[in-house]
Amino acid sequence: MKNILYSFLTGLKKLLRKSYPERHKTLLQNLRNLLRLGILVFLILCFFTGKAIAQKDTIPESEKEIVRLPVFTLSDTDLDGYDESQDISGLLQSSRDIFVSTAGYTFGSARYRVRGYGSENFAVLINGIPVNDAETGRAYWSSWGGLNDALRNQDIKTGIVASPFTFGGIGGVTNIEARASKYRKGVKLTYSLANRSYRNRLMFLASTGLMNNGWAVTVSGSRRWAQEGYVEGTFYDAWSYFVSVEKKINNSHSIGFVAYGTPNKRGKAGVSTKEAYDLAGTNYYNAYWGFQNGEKRNSRIGNYHQPIMMLTDYWKINDKTKLTSTLSYSFGRGGSTALNWVEAGDPRPDYYKHLPSYFYYLDDISAYNYYREQWQNNENFRQVNWDHFYFANSKYLYTVNNVEGIQGNDVTGFRSKYIIEDRRNDKSQLGLNLILNKDINKNTDISGGLNMTWFKGFHFKEIVDLLGGEYWLDIDKYANQEPFEITDLAQSDLRHPNRIVTTGDRFGYDYTSNINSYNIFAQGDFTYNMVDFYFAGMLSYTQFWRTGNMQNGRFPDESLGDSEKQNFFNYGLKGGLSYKINGRNYINVNGAYLTRAPYFRNSYISPRTRDYVISNLKSETIYSGDISYILRTSVIKSRLTFYYTQFVDQTWARSFYHDDLNTFVNYLMTGVNKQNKGVELGIEANVTPTVTLSLVAGKGQFIYNSRPRVTIAQDNDAKIIAENRTVYLKNYYVGGMPQTIGSFGFKYNSPKYWFAGIKINYFDDIYLDINPERRTAEAVKNFSSDDIRAKETLEQEKLASAMTVDVYGGKSWKVGDYYIGLNVSISNLLNNTDFASGGFEQLRFDSENVYKFPPRYFYLYGLTYFINLNFRF
Repeated sequence: MKNILYSFLTGLKKLLRKSYPERHKTLLQNLRNLLRLGILVFLILCFFTGKAIAQKDTIPESEKEIVRLPVFTLSDTDLDGYDESQDISGLLQSSRDIFVSTAGYTFGSARYRVRGYGSENFAVLINGIPVNDAETGRAYWSSWGGLNDALRNQDIKTGIVASPFTFGGIGGVTNIEARASKYRKGVKLTYSLANRSYRNRLMFLASTGLMNNGWAVTVSGSRRWAQEGYVEGTFYDAWSYFVSVEKKINNSHSIGFVAYGTPNKRGKAGVSTKEAYDLAGTNYYNAYWGFQNGEKRNSRIGNYHQPIMMLTDYWKINDKTKLTSTLSYSFGRGGSTALNWVEAGDPRPDYYKHLPSYFYYLDDISAYNYYREQWQNNENFRQVNWDHFYFANSKYLYTVNNVEGIQGNDVTGFRSKYIIEDRRNDKSQLGLNLILNKDINKNTDISGGLNMTWFKGFHFKEIVDLLGGEYWLDIDKYANQEPFEITDLAQSDLRHPNRIVTTGDRFGYDYTSNINSYNIFAQGDFTYNMVDFYFAGMLSYTQFWRTGNMQNGRFPDESLGDSEKQNFFNYGLKGGLSYKINGRNYINVNGAYLTRAPYFRNSYISPRTRDYVISNLKSETIYSGDISYILRTSVIKSRLTFYYTQFVDQTWARSFYHDDLNTFVNYLMTGVNKQNKGVELGIEANVTPTVTLSLVAGKGQFIYNSRPRVTIAQDNDAKIIAENRTVYLKNYYVGGMPQTIGSFGFKYNSPKYWFAGIKINYFDDIYLDINPERRTAEAVKNFSSDDIRAKETLEQEKLASAMTVDVYGGKSWKVGDYYIGLNVSISNLLNNTDFASGGFEQLRFDSENVYKFPPRYFYLYGLTYFINLNFRF
C-alpha cells in the first residue's frame, strides 16, 4: 500500500511540473507544510495521550479483602442501548467541512462518532424545532429517512458554535429548513439500487416555488424496500411522505405548515459471539430468523411511524427584526417484536447453553462434538425453530382458575408457551417554539428563543402472535409460586388477577413517561475587521415523572398512578472568538460550560414495575473547549482542531435478563465521568482545475475518569442486590467505536460533466465496550494480584486495525429541459469482511472463567454498492 501511494504521489508531482510549471512549487510546498504540521500534531497528541492512560485503574488489595457481598454473576443480555441506533452520520455527510462529511459517510459505517460524542450532544432541528428524543436526548436519523431531497436544505455546524436557532449541544447544531418558499421550482424523480439494508429506493420531489398568488407548495415521498438485506433474514419496508405549504400574506408576514412521516418496518440483525460466527461460517450470522413453511421469518421486527406537524408564523417585524413562532405536534408508534416464553427453555439459537463451548466447559465431549457438527452443517439447527413453537403451544392444555378474580370463572384452552410480543415505545409531544433575530447594527446581531415541550411516552407490551396457542396468562412467570396456585405477588395487574390476554392485548407492564421542559436562550454575535466573537447563555427547567397504568403484585403501592415529580433547573454558557490573521488564515477558539438534566430512561431503577428513582440522581455537568487553525485559499481548504471535553456525573443504565434470578435485572451506575480529547485534521486541495486531493485524520482519546457507584436491582423483587458498589473504571476506554481514523482521497472532475474518485481509509484504537461488573472488587476478590485470571478479568480487548477502499463516480447530462444524473459508489471495495468495527463485553459474567461468556462483535459490511439515477425538470 505504501509503494502504491508513493508511486501515485510521484506521478502526480510529475504531472504538476509538466502542466503548471510556475504554480506547482508553491502548491506542493503548501501541501508539505500542512502535512508536516498534521504529522507533528499527531505525534505530540499520541505522546501525551499514551502517557495519560498508561496505567488502568487498579483495585486496592484492602478493598478486595473487606468485601463481604457475594460475587454477582450476570447473565445473557439484550442491551436496551443497542436496540436503537444512536448515530446521526446521515446528517453529517451533507456538511461542507471535509472532515465532518467524511466522518459522516466514510467513517460512519464503522460506528465512528465525531469526537466520541453520542447524538444527544448534537442538536438537530427542523424549521427551528428540536427533534431530539425527549426520553434519551438522542437524534434518530431514521425519523426522517427517505426524505433526502425534501430535507436537503441543511445548515450543519459542528462543535461549539453560534446558532441563531438554539443554544445547541457541544457536538454541534444542524437546522434543516423545510419552508415551502425556499424550494426551487421543479420536479425530481430518483431511483436507487443497492445491496445494503434495502435493495431499492424510489423518491420524488415536486415544488411550485413561490407563486404569484403568494402560495408555495412542496410535496415529497419515497419507498425503500428489500425482501432481504445484506444480512440474511432481514427485510426492509419503509415509506415516507412530506408536505410543506406556505402562504405569503404580505411582505412582512407568512404562514407555513409542514407535515412528514416515515412509516417503516424492518427485520433486525443480531449481534453474536466469535464462536457463533465461526461455526456459521460468516461474520454476519443472524440468530433472529428461522424457516416457517419454507420462508424466512424474523422474530425481531422494528415498526415505527411517528409523524410530526408544524404550523409556523414568519413575521418580519421590520428590516432588522424577525420573529418565528412554531406550534408543533408529534405522535405515533414505535417498538420492536421479540420472543417470549414460559415453562420452556430459552429458544434463542445462540443462547450460551445451545453453543458447543457450553458442553466443552462441562467436559461433555460427546455433546460438544454433536452441537459443533449440527451448528456447522445444519442451518435449521442454528436458526429459530418456528415449527417447535407451534407444536409445543398446540399441546399445552391448561386451565386458568378464577379469571379476572371472579370465583369459579375457569377457562381451559391451549396456553401458549411461546409468543411474539411487541415492546412498544409510543409517544405524544406538543411543542411551542419562538425565535427572535435582530440586527442591532452592522457589527452586532442578537438572537433569543423560548422552547416549551410537553411529552408523554407510552411504554407497554402487546401480544402480536400466539404461535398457534389460544391465550397467554398475564402473570410474572418468574414469581415464586406454590404448586397449582397463583398468588397476588405474580399478578401483572392486581386489578385484573389471573388475566387472560390474546392478540392485540396489552400485558406485562404499562406505564407512561411524562416530561415537561422549558428552555430559553440568548446570544450575541459581534463582527469586526480582525475579530469575530459571540456569547450565549441558556436556562432550562425539566420536570418528569412516571405514571403507572398497572398495579404490580410485588409493588402494589409503587406501581399504579403518578409518582413523585423530579425537578431540575439547569443552565449553560458558551462563547467563541475568531481571529482573522489575514483573509486566508484564521484562529478559532470556543468554550462551553453547561449542566444537563438526567434523561428519563436512565433515572428509574425499574420503570416497568415501579417508580423507584435512582438514589442521588443529579444533573450532569459538561465543560468543553476547542481551538482550530483554518486555512481558506482558492486552492486549499483545511482545518486543524484540538478539542477537550469532560462529562461529569452521568448516569449509565442497562437492562438484561438474569439466568439465576429468572428475571430482568437493572444495572445502574451513577457518578460516571468521561474525558474526550483529541485532534481533527481535514485538508482539501484543488491541485489542478480537475484534480482534488483530500486528507482527513482524527486521533481521539475517549476514556472513563472516575470510579462510579453501582446499584443492581431486579424487576420482580424490592430487594436491592447491590448498592454503592465501586466500579474501578478510571482510564478504561469508552468502547464500541474507532478512536483513530484516517482517509486519503483522490477525485477527478472532468470538464465533460463526469467525475471519479477513490478513498483509502484507516481505522484503529477500537476497544470493546466494557462490562463494569468485571472492574469491581467483588469480581476479583478470590484472586491474588498475580493470578492470570485477575488480569484476564480486568483487561480491555483492543480490536485489530483495518483498512478499506471506497470508489465512486458519476455523470450528468442535459437533454432539452431535462437534467439526468447518475452516481455510483462502492464501499469496502476489497471486501474486508473481518473488520470488527466495535462490540461489547457481555454483562453475563463468570468470575471463575472469563472466557465462558465471550464478547459480541459488530462487523463492517463487505463490498456494498449504491447506484443512484435521478431526473430533474
